[in-house]
Amino acid sequence: MPTISRFYGIDIQMYFDELHGPHFHAIYSGRKAQISALDGIVMGGKLPPRALRYTDKWYKLRRAEVLENWERARRGEKLKWIEGLP
Repeated sequence: MPTISRFYGIDIQMYFDELHGPHFHAIYSGRKAQISALDGIVMGGKLPPRALRYTDKWYKLRRAEVLENWERARRGEKLKWIEGLP
C-alpha cells in the first residue's frame, strides 16, 4: 500500500478499494485505523488518542488532496505525496 504522507511517526497510506469507499489508513507504532476520506470518521481499527488527534488535524487540512488521491487511485494513476503537519 503506497504511503502518501508521513508526520510525527504516523504513516498515511492509500490504495483503491471499491468495497469500502473513499478511505485511507493511518499507521502508528504498529496500530492501524481505516479512516473515511469523506468525513474523517474512523471506520475500523484504533490509534492512540494523540496519533488520532494528529491524523484528524492533518485530514482537516488536507481533505481535498486526500480525495484527489482517491480519484487518482480509482483511475489506477500514481498517487501524489501530501505534506504532513508542520
